[in-house]
Amino acid sequence: MAGAIGLRNEAKNLGRRAAVTEPPFVRAILITAALVFLAVFLMLPIFVVLVSALTKGVQFYFQAFTEPAAVAALKLTLLVAAITVPLNVLFGLAAAWSIAKFDFMGKKFLTTLIDLPFSVSPVISGLIYVLVFGAQGVLGPWLQAHDIRIIFAVPGIVLATIFVTFPFVARELIPLMQAQGNEEENAAIILGANGWQTFWRVTLPNIKWGLLYGVILCNARAMGEFGAVSVVSGHIRGLTNTLPLHVEILYNEYSFTAAFAVSSLLMMLAFVTLALKHFIEWHHLRESLANH
Repeated sequence: MAGAIGLRNEAKNLGRRAAVTEPPFVRAILITAALVFLAVFLMLPIFVVLVSALTKGVQFYFQAFTEPAAVAALKLTLLVAAITVPLNVLFGLAAAWSIAKFDFMGKKFLTTLIDLPFSVSPVISGLIYVLVFGAQGVLGPWLQAHDIRIIFAVPGIVLATIFVTFPFVARELIPLMQAQGNEEENAAIILGANGWQTFWRVTLPNIKWGLLYGVILCNARAMGEFGAVSVVSGHIRGLTNTLPLHVEILYNEYSFTAAFAVSSLLMMLAFVTLALKHFIEWHHLRESLANH
């Protein structure tokens, strides 16, 4: 046994030495290729968007944000994210808790269903809601009879956004909770804690960084979703247009500068999300090092 462990350790050491003793030209080629790829496919498009957004001056740039249609699109985008993210947090917590802590029939099937939005085109997911809630859909006649609007209204946008974003929180929490096991929760219950106290004082502190990371990813996707929302929104300017849809309308109307200006606003929201993501990762690493 000791000999086998020694061989494994030696193999690991050889792997580490091989990873850091590549010829200098190989490392230079790999690093250069990565930097060129980032420059061409990431930094250059961002630079082009910012330059194009400012071609008519700073005043026009800010006017693109303050026009009524743009303000309405921004408000709707934030509203949809504010509704979608908390609901996905509740679903993600419930799904992760069930899958990680319990064994039940259909567990693998539930896990597969959580991954479904990753494999289904957003356009198809939007069409699903049209077939269910549209005027010619399964529930369409009943909804019309009771004067309830789902498609081409805010509820349809929220439903479509929830569908495409619900895996993010659950997928962050499931492997984390599975790795942690049930020992701490069982100990808390043995010591007299009820289920609610166990969740708040044991489970939630252990998963808080994964939960925050999932919330950030979910929020970013909710604000930037286009395909599913485009199908169910109806593109009603000032009413059912989110920021991505507003950009599309401006571009189709040949208002290129305004379209790039609003696109830069979406990029700023993405940068804020990315900054929060890195802050959480840094804080998590710092806390882990302090605990060890």
